Amino acid sequence: MLAYERHGSGDPLVLVHGVTHRRQAWYPVLEELAAQREVILVDLPGHGQSPPFVTDGLSVKDALRRDFKAFLGHAALDRPHVAGNSLGGLVALAAGAEGDARSVTALSPAGFWRDEAEFAYTRRFFIGLLHLADRLGPGTERAARIRAVRRVVYSTLMAHPSRVPFDHVLGDVRAFMYARPMLRTLLSAAEPFTDPIAGDIPVTIAWCSRDLLMPRWQAETAKQRYPQADHRILRGVGHVPMFDHPRLIAKVLLDGSAPRATVAPLRLHAAAVPQRTARVATA
Repeated sequence: MLAYERHGSGDPLVLVHGVTHRRQAWYPVLEELAAQREVILVDLPGHGQSPPFVTDGLSVKDALRRDFKAFLGHAALDRPHVAGNSLGGLVALAAGAEGDARSVTALSPAGFWRDEAEFAYTRRFFIGLLHLADRLGPGTERAARIRAVRRVVYSTLMAHPSRVPFDHVLGDVRAFMYARPMLRTLLSAAEPFTDPIAGDIPVTIAWCSRDLLMPRWQAETAKQRYPQADHRILRGVGHVPMFDHPRLIAKVLLDGSAPRATVAPLRLHAAAVPQRTARVATA
């Protein structure tokens, strides 16, 4: 049963965080979004307050899709708008491919490397964090209290790490420690995303210009695979952009989930490429 919370009113917009993160990642943009949407923040399996990830013999991709689809059903969400960052962007795109999303907005989504060599940098970054956390154990939280340590780690993820409040940092550290098993599972099963998405589902793919984790050249791969999507470059923000520029990110999410003119159904295929009043619940 996935942990989630609901805010505001209007068309439902589900927001999905990145790997090892948690639903609170979206808090910087929540107030502005909740003024126009019913915003649903969810913790992915093995993250935040959700239970550990269990595949039950399915592939990692299929099990993750199963869990997200079950969450939508339990929360009585019939084809909501879905948006996500990093892994959450991949989940949002997959929901679009499954026909479970009314629109999709993906911020620097995972899945747009072309082969293992192109994914190697991202893999090394996460493996390095895993090794460090494993060595430090309970001392990881103490290390996070050191300003220089926080700056080094967060500067990889965002352009303005000093904007993250210290209590939020501690919550992120605890979330990372809990999500380590899921991170290892995802790294072992990572693969490019190439699924077709129906042409009547609006897709926005926005890449963060100062993304050091999913390099910006992956935005070009996304354009090649989904040429009919709305592609944007977000200036001056890092891989996790919500604290960097809340107003900009809120605007992208509102634009991506805005009503669209009806378009003729067709398939949006992946082109060939070289190889704080909240209602909190569980679903």
